[in-house]
Amino acid sequence: MKFLNKKTVLALAMSLSFVSFSHSQINSTQKKKIDGVVGVVGKYVILESEIDKTLIELKAQNIPVGDLSRCDLFEKLLEDKLFAHQAVQDSLDVPDAEVTSFMTEQINRMVEDVGSMDKILQFYNKKSEEEFREYFFEIVKQNKLTQNMQKHIVEKVTITPEEVRQFFNSIPKDQIPTIGDEVEIAEIVIKPEVSKEQKQKVIDRLNEMKKDVLENGASFFSKAVLFTDDKGSAANGGFFSITKKSPFVKEFKEVAFSLAEGEISEPFETEFGYHIIMLEKIRGQHLDLRHILLVPKATSEAIEEAKKKLEGIREKIVNKEITFAEAAVSSSDEKDTRLNEGIIKDPRTMDTRFELNNMDDRELYFMVSGLKEGEVSQIATKTNHSTQSKDFRIVTINKKIPEHKIDFVEDYTKVMSMALNKKQGEEIQKWIGKKIKDAYINIQGEFRDCKFRNNWLNK
Repeated sequence: MKFLNKKTVLALAMSLSFVSFSHSQINSTQKKKIDGVVGVVGKYVILESEIDKTLIELKAQNIPVGDLSRCDLFEKLLEDKLFAHQAVQDSLDVPDAEVTSFMTEQINRMVEDVGSMDKILQFYNKKSEEEFREYFFEIVKQNKLTQNMQKHIVEKVTITPEEVRQFFNSIPKDQIPTIGDEVEIAEIVIKPEVSKEQKQKVIDRLNEMKKDVLENGASFFSKAVLFTDDKGSAANGGFFSITKKSPFVKEFKEVAFSLAEGEISEPFETEFGYHIIMLEKIRGQHLDLRHILLVPKATSEAIEEAKKKLEGIREKIVNKEITFAEAAVSSSDEKDTRLNEGIIKDPRTMDTRFELNNMDDRELYFMVSGLKEGEVSQIATKTNHSTQSKDFRIVTINKKIPEHKIDFVEDYTKVMSMALNKKQGEEIQKWIGKKIKDAYINIQGEFRDCKFRNNWLNK
């Protein structure tokens, strides 16, 4: 987006994720040069090698880098270290267990992307997996602290319709962004029905685990590692640190905040399955807890029945006996889309239009990429990533929108998101300008000659 200057682009590089390496990145020959400290913010140091890696990370997030210089990238690192430093000062710390859990997910994804840990070790110039994990732990920790601080800074930033209009009108006509081909998609989902017997088996098993921990001194951590169906928290023994604002379902938070330290809940149900929670510690507004999730499994007969049910629904839609929207409202088991006539929203923007070339859901992309407007797909499985269970779904394309310049009315949700991001970026820049005065900052070598946006050298 050309109308956003470099200052805004870097300010919008929030919630920094980690590199999704490609084989070409890993296998590329990199010139080795002496790596030294070029900056310090609080207790955090910046190595010269981090500058090149920051460029890779920004590209991996599809953030426009354009003509960003090494000075721009260095200042981005100064900002990240300042966020992390202030997060610790403001008690926005991240539990080590949460860092370890997230780090494990990231490493597993990286290994899956490039094929082996050896390639990752080679890229990062580390001798062993243990050395790499120690190094990567600190990266994850700092990024988590940075995210916490950024979220805290912008949590009260809102935007009005008038501000959105003013933002759009401020874009030079020749710099209005182009949006690629888009589609509005609707779905009907049928979930295999789980019997009462299967549910009771799961409840009984959770009660047995609870009894074993309380009466026999068994390890809740070990049971979570071995048996939970929540694969995201399994490696960390089911650990979460939450507040009342954490994005957990209502039932989970109600149970968690009703427990005393050391207490284990009764089995309870959420949309994800059945849980037990052990509350380890209360830290002010934070709860440190562990949970075990078990998902009742549908029988093969129930799976076949669900598929046949969806086949019947599809046949009625194709034969014009019922519209797709009517069938979605009356029959779909997906509550997030059912009341909206099956229409799917982009979880990042809550927009009903998906830009085809930027769809994150690859299963959905392959279902719709060859469909015509109004055509109904064949039946396919839909993966529930929280429980790894399989449902069945059909989709249709309600509308196709060809590539076009962004329109204030038609693309209002996107314009509003852009305007809010810009306002949040400006709020962050104001915060940085104030906090620079209080933090210990040291800049070395050639970077002292950079023309920074902010007064890092306190001149």
